[in-house]
Amino acid sequence: MLFHPDRRAPHRPAVPFAPTARQVVGAVVCGLLLTACAGSGVQGTPGAAGLRDPYFRLLGNGGYDVTHYGIELAYDPDERELTGETVITAKAGKSLSAFNLDLHGLDVESVTVDDKAARFNRAADELTVRPDDELPEGSTFVTRVRYSGEPRTITDEDGSEEGWLPTDEGALALGEPTGSKAWFPGNHHPSDKAAYDIEVTVPEGLEAISNGELKSEKSADGRTTFTWHTGEPMASYLATVAIGPYGTKASKTDDGLPVFTAVDPSEAEQSAGVLARIPEIMKWSESRFGPYPFSSTGAIVGREGAAGYALETQTKPVFPGAPDLETLVHELAHQWYGNSVTPKSWQDMWLNEGFATYAEWLWEEDHGGDTAQETFDALYEGDDAELWAYPPAEPTDASVISDAPVYGRGAMVLHKIRESVGDRTFFALIKGWAAEYRHGNADTADFTAYAEKTAGKNLDAVWGPWLYGDGKPKSP
Repeated sequence: MLFHPDRRAPHRPAVPFAPTARQVVGAVVCGLLLTACAGSGVQGTPGAAGLRDPYFRLLGNGGYDVTHYGIELAYDPDERELTGETVITAKAGKSLSAFNLDLHGLDVESVTVDDKAARFNRAADELTVRPDDELPEGSTFVTRVRYSGEPRTITDEDGSEEGWLPTDEGALALGEPTGSKAWFPGNHHPSDKAAYDIEVTVPEGLEAISNGELKSEKSADGRTTFTWHTGEPMASYLATVAIGPYGTKASKTDDGLPVFTAVDPSEAEQSAGVLARIPEIMKWSESRFGPYPFSSTGAIVGREGAAGYALETQTKPVFPGAPDLETLVHELAHQWYGNSVTPKSWQDMWLNEGFATYAEWLWEEDHGGDTAQETFDALYEGDDAELWAYPPAEPTDASVISDAPVYGRGAMVLHKIRESVGDRTFFALIKGWAAEYRHGNADTADFTAYAEKTAGKNLDAVWGPWLYGDGKPKSP
């Protein structure tokens, strides 16, 4: 397969939210109140309502860094009603008189900060919290938000869907790039990663699967509560919840790594063979990319059509129907590139998708298929004009951040580096990149600097035409 989008083609930006007149007035009043507070003896200032991401300007929030999310959910599939409480532990990056959380839809019932009731205001997807006491710079504070309602599905400009996706018997929560704000409040930008504990209560007979490891499963009064723990840092867009009549299986690789799979009964037979190869894929991936960065692995296979794309949700990629081998390799490669080494902003998507696509090329090369060079040549000689629509490091807008240039041409950039530096240096480079930024964030400038440092040479001949150049380079 020459070009394989794991999500969809094209990707899905968040739908711009058009606030009502009442919401606009509320936001203005809120801003005036915060200004008044800041100028009347309170030393702290409000945290920013967005992190000025190049494509999602109001996504994320300034002034603090989240270290842990404790999320408790109860879901009624018949009524499609979600009741939630999210406890956010964060560190103030400056003295704060107020701060924002991202939350789409849902009704907020109460907010406390350090166990004291806090005032709050809603304007579009911004929940502004004004604690009773100023939060000193460097202090750790705990915010508790109680909320409920019918969580919404977000339809993106390209027609794809994320957020909370209800199914006949449950639901599937997917978050890239902005959908996690549909089911819990938080700092929903990839640059703010945290540990997670997610507890989900559902009608008895259903499963609730999430990231990380299952810590407990308890049933009472016709309901079952599943508690999942993710100890390694995770961006919120990689969080997931899958509710339904899944068949689950827990096993281990030869090295003792826990493997947890959850498969919809309708996909069980078709999925069995490819999921059985997870240990083999993990062993090969570690040989190519270095030590696995998480404490478990696995997969969630929903009913066909549950979503319009696969997604690399941390430790357990989600597939809408039985995956093929290439897709499974792609999503597991993301655990290194995207999940552990996470982009600083959505402009750097090619660092996720270019690497995962090249992982497919390497798998084929190492398992008797086309060499990476043959795959590169076929792409270059093909007639896919979309591949050259924009440079992979400079998508034109949010609607195309997961189009063909990010995947296929992103992989071509990596192959041109390999061609320039040789195999020994190249494979040391991609392992070193995963190690250098393990559990962190990086952007394209970080990568180009790291690649040149590792190679010991200038790579402008790659960056110019392949990473930043407009159109198809004249020579392959």
